[in-house]
Parts: sequence; structure tokens; C-alpha cells
Amino acid sequence: MSEKEQKMNDDANVENVEAQTAEDAAQQADEALENAQEAVQEDIAALLAEAQAEAEKHKDLAMRVQADMENLRRRTRIDVESAHKYALEKFVNALLPAMDSMEMGIDAASKEEATLESIREGVEMTFKQMLDVLQEFNVERVNPTGEKFDPNLHEALTMIPSPDHESNTVVDTIQKGYTLNERLVRAARVIVAQ
Repeated sequence: MSEKEQKMNDDANVENVEAQTAEDAAQQADEALENAQEAVQEDIAALLAEAQAEAEKHKDLAMRVQADMENLRRRTRIDVESAHKYALEKFVNALLPAMDSMEMGIDAASKEEATLESIREGVEMTFKQMLDVLQEFNVERVNPTGEKFDPNLHEALTMIPSPDHESNTVVDTIQKGYTLNERLVRAARVIVAQ
């Protein structure tokens, strides 16, 4: 074999080795790419599973919160209904002793030994008892005799000329008014000086 042939043979071998090396490198690159894609797929699957677990946990929490809110609404509605239904219970319990006193007064007045003075005394005591109950619940009487006329608290039935009173002064109170926690419940019915 000649040198030239030898050289050509060597060149061919080098080319074969280089081609083989390039092919091996390409194959290794393909394998590395496949491995990377598998790793990415595994990471995506793991992240997806983690996200689904987190979403399930949040869904469960949201459902619990929603159930708690519904229970709270129901309990609040029941409490409000009870408050409306039994709001006057305390007031009624405070009035019952006054009602008992009135009933005893009626029974006492029907007896032969009852005097006008004893009946009056019983009625006055019952009336004071009623006023105490009203005051306990912040109900105040409006008795404006001698005061300036206030259309927010008084209802003028008539006006009369009165040299003894200033103009727009309440001369007489026909029916007393009442306020509840400083809010007018019933206006006092009055006669006003011109």
C-alpha cells in the first residue's frame, strides 16, 4: 500500500471516527433532551398534583367557611326573631305588680267598708307604681304648664288670651305627653296663651 493510499485510508478512518463521534454526540444530545423532557414532565406532574391538593384544601376551607356563615346567619335570624318576640317581656314583668295593685284596689273598692279616702290612696299608690315602672324604662312625662310652647313636644288644642301669661306660653296641660329615651311617643295636649 502506498503512502498515498495509507493517507487516504487514515483520512477515511478519521472521517469515519468523526462521523461516528458526531453521531454519538447527536444521539447523546437526543438522549439528554429526552431525559430533560421527562424531568420537565415529572416536575409539571408534581407541580400539578401539588396545585390540585392545594386547590382541594382551599375548596374544603371555603366550604367550611360558607357552612359556618350559613349557621351564623341562621342563629342570628333566630336571635333577632326572639328579641322581637320577647322584647317587651321585661317591661310586662315590671307592669304586672301595678296591675295586681289595680285589681286589689278594685276588689277593695267594692267592699262596704271602703271609704273614698282609702280608694284614692290606693289609686295614688298604683299610679306612683306605674310612673316608677315607666321611669325604669326611660319613659318620661311631658308636663309643660308654664313653659314656652314647643311644637316638637306639644300639640296646641286652642289659644286663649291671658294677661297673666306671656305670649306662646302653655297655660294648661289637658293631656300629658310622654317620651321614650328622649324620643316623643305622645305629644302633650295643651292650651296656649296668645
